[in-house]
Amino acid sequence: MGYTAIRRLRQFVALFPIAWRMIPIVFESPPMNLGLQDKVILVSGGAKGIGEGVARVLAAEGASPVVIGRNVGDNEAVVRSIQSSGGRAFGVQVELSQTDDCRHAVEATIAKFGRIDGLVNNAGVNDGVNLEHGDTERFLASLRKNLIHYYELAHFALPELKKSRGAIVNIGSKVAETGQGGTSAYAAANGGRNALTREWAVELAKYDIRVNAVIVAECWTPMYASWLSTVPNAEETRRKIESRIPLGHRMTSCEEIANMVAVLLSPRSSHTTGQLIHVDGGYVHLDRACAP
Repeated sequence: MGYTAIRRLRQFVALFPIAWRMIPIVFESPPMNLGLQDKVILVSGGAKGIGEGVARVLAAEGASPVVIGRNVGDNEAVVRSIQSSGGRAFGVQVELSQTDDCRHAVEATIAKFGRIDGLVNNAGVNDGVNLEHGDTERFLASLRKNLIHYYELAHFALPELKKSRGAIVNIGSKVAETGQGGTSAYAAANGGRNALTREWAVELAKYDIRVNAVIVAECWTPMYASWLSTVPNAEETRRKIESRIPLGHRMTSCEEIANMVAVLLSPRSSHTTGQLIHVDGGYVHLDRACAP
């Protein structure tokens, strides 16, 4: 979909705010000309939600996103959509909780492109493994789904990132800082993501590899929409959630997360590393007195 068509769609749906607020759509903004032309960038969980938004923004910038995910149909759908818009993309079907699959994602990318310029660690799920009713086996399995593959993809991609002096962006969640209740494993995983961001920034500085994180609070994704559809009075629930977000009293879009990711991957952020950047409308750090 072109930018003009998207602008007209925005104008149209503005007339129907209630229906619109329940539909997850990733917009495509005009390119920012960030110097990412021909860069090859791994995007885990790149077929849905934030990952899809990142893949689309990177493709619009002239990069070649590698869409990594477990569902080959979903991967191919995003790749075809990007290609039909004139962009380039490549899909790799893997189960990220498996070490050999993480290695395969990197090897398949090298076989296709001969290089890797960046990594966006994004895949994960808030699976509700808590302290009171959880157990060690489920806790460790959750870390596999939400943290270990961040390490493994970075580990396997590192030789290529050293050659390209590339960049890593880890997607994290506010849960590591604010808590949520009932999700010990996911909170631990996100605390680990933040810690690894700082640790890798120190370890990899000697290779001129920058490492940053984008921290998400309330972002409108298909998964979020699916959860909200199961809640009684979904529209009222969404209004309550958004009332706690100081800037605009609305959720962050996938596109807004993706735009920051693209900037951090680009030469425009050439002296930015080890940062946890919150793209959340002020949710985590600003006074709740901002709520209406």
